[in-house]
Amino acid sequence: MSQHIESKERHWYAIHTYAGYENAVARNLKQRIDSLGMEDRIFNVIVPTEKKIKVKGGKRVEEAEKVYPGYVLVDMIVTEDSWYVVRNTPRVTGFVGSGTQPVPLEQKEVDALFARMQSDTAKHTIDLALGDPVTIVDGPFKELEGKVGEIDEERGKVKVLVPMFGRETPVELDFLQVKKI
Repeated sequence: MSQHIESKERHWYAIHTYAGYENAVARNLKQRIDSLGMEDRIFNVIVPTEKKIKVKGGKRVEEAEKVYPGYVLVDMIVTEDSWYVVRNTPRVTGFVGSGTQPVPLEQKEVDALFARMQSDTAKHTIDLALGDPVTIVDGPFKELEGKVGEIDEERGKVKVLVPMFGRETPVELDFLQVKKI
């Protein structure tokens, strides 16, 4: 391995892992940093998550969902040693970059990501797309069918175009009130 890997500057890097092993990789890497005395070169390891609201069994559940499945972020100074420690952590497949050269994340990318992680407003995960045919399963329009005309993830609402009075009438519903056909 040649010297061109050295960077001497502290940056956030993305490392690729086997999907589903992000938390294990982060845990392993933190242990390796401790046991190999790399605290002066590898400062932080995170698996970015954000709050999402999902529906399970007809109830709303707030869950932490990975922002980038298959990736772990590392705040580090890339030296030959620190690169080697990260690269050889079990289930790490490599750094995101060009060839063997890790490319740091842009600061604005990192800032936006941390803003998402800190946000207290959980987004609704609405498994619907515009134009999807749906049945209304609850409320005054129960059993009517229509198609999705608008989706508001922030508020967890959908506008369904329902054929009524000889035309398509938009009805605003909570996303728990509709089911994809």
